[in-house]
Amino acid sequence: MRGVSRRTALFGGVGALVTAGAGTMGLVEANALPGKMALDRSLGRCEITPRAPKGAPATVEERTFRSRYRRTDVGMAVITPASGGRGLPVAVALHGWGDSAHGLVHNLALDRYLGDAMARGVPPFAIVTVDGGPTYWHPRADGDDPLRMISEELLPGLARRGLRADRIGVMGVSMGGYGALLLAETLGIGRVAATAASSPAVFGSFAAARRTNSHSFDDRSDFARHDAVGGLARLDPRTTWVDCGRSDPFSGVTRRIRERLGHPSGGMFEGCHDASYWRSRLPGQLEFFGHHLTA
Repeated sequence: MRGVSRRTALFGGVGALVTAGAGTMGLVEANALPGKMALDRSLGRCEITPRAPKGAPATVEERTFRSRYRRTDVGMAVITPASGGRGLPVAVALHGWGDSAHGLVHNLALDRYLGDAMARGVPPFAIVTVDGGPTYWHPRADGDDPLRMISEELLPGLARRGLRADRIGVMGVSMGGYGALLLAETLGIGRVAATAASSPAVFGSFAAARRTNSHSFDDRSDFARHDAVGGLARLDPRTTWVDCGRSDPFSGVTRRIRERLGHPSGGMFEGCHDASYWRSRLPGQLEFFGHHLTA
């Protein structure tokens, strides 16, 4: 047989490249290779933020208090149904890296989604957001302690305002998702009625944490002391919700968390690591909290 012509070789090579490229893209799509979030962003699949519900929003009251445990002024927001919040149970919502109590309310339209949940018949409760700063929601070497700020200052303050803070819900997104798991593990099931972690920014190792966010943990011992995965046995899977977008860089560790918990509520859904995805999960999470906080 004669040698293959240059034209045949050329187009055969192009075809091989196209096939190889399609195969690589398929592996990225399946999360077998890294880069799915970058691919989805380039295809316009991310950050298409859904419109907030149009009904009457819940009431938002923002204030600041001086925290002994965080050694700074801390902002907070109390979101209650329009009918009032006295006597209602509370879900504490933790923000992500670089965000704040105010930003979490605005970015996720928490007042709109809570108002909509109440209008749909979800049992009423309040949501409280609070500033965690750059602590990654755990005690730091410089003495900044957001966990004690919540347990020793925020919750007693809410009780003095007439809210039920003896047994709470804990929720969070990204860094706040990690914080929600850690706070629930720290307080225990006697004080936490329900936990929801959305796209939890949990790292499989200290090296991964340092590589992704050098400010997340002080050192290896800090990471080991506050390893949320190691404390999962302290959670009740029946009252725990964990979800993540399939295009999220934390999807792999989230799957492992769900497996270790025995497949709690929530799940893996289409979406990225952004407010669009987190808003899409709020209706289900708020119904989950309404059921467990008032049980």
